[in-house]
Amino acid sequence: MTANQPVLAVEHLSLQIGGARILEDVTLQVAEGEMLGVIGPNGAGKTTLFNLISGVIAPTSGTIRLNGRDVTNEQIHRRARAGIGRTFQTSSLFNGLSAHENVRLAAQVELGGSLSIVRFPNKRDRASAIASDRLDEVGLAHHAQTDAGVLSHGDKRKLEIAMLLATNPRLILLDEPMAGVASGDVPGLVEVIRGLHKDSGRTVLMVEHHIDVVLGLVDNVAVMHHGQLLAHDTPEAVMANPAVQGAYLGDAA
Repeated sequence: MTANQPVLAVEHLSLQIGGARILEDVTLQVAEGEMLGVIGPNGAGKTTLFNLISGVIAPTSGTIRLNGRDVTNEQIHRRARAGIGRTFQTSSLFNGLSAHENVRLAAQVELGGSLSIVRFPNKRDRASAIASDRLDEVGLAHHAQTDAGVLSHGDKRKLEIAMLLATNPRLILLDEPMAGVASGDVPGLVEVIRGLHKDSGRTVLMVEHHIDVVLGLVDNVAVMHHGQLLAHDTPEAVMANPAVQGAYLGDAA
């Protein structure tokens, strides 16, 4: 990647299903170490954008480049290998396994092993060390041996992030990380996400409905509306944008 080349470049990205335009001509770039919040009303196209970037669905037209490499037509696992990591709105953990075992599985895959729940590496190998480090990073070291299924929803979100970090992604996509999280758990989760960006310098895209959370975390905000990119600017500029106020905040434009 050259000095000024963005980690992610989305160019004229569109998705049409039947006669419906789900996403239309979206172009944006995300720089190394940037945190971008993606906001908009329900049905605006936010998760669709993430699905296209991560390879869940293929676009009708447009291109997606990761570190200058065209990944538009690559499968999910190849994009993951290229450095795209994503969490989803619903939890996807191995209940019945401990938090440490969940993260260790992710580390095994990244190191070239198999996703096996019956053949774990020994407690002193590289995958286990990575798992311990990532759990510590998200504040779950004290829950290392806790069954993932009994964690609070907020801690499950942290565990998903730890699993994601174990795969060493260059670009992190967080799809509504606060969804379903109890209000008391939100501040801790916010601090984990802040650490991904501010402390570790990782590149992060986050879809989130909690505007106060977004504005307190991100460098820039992209506003989606009816499948189009309505605005892409600093939080201050976006919140002062009359078009955003009319379409998203409900104020008169």
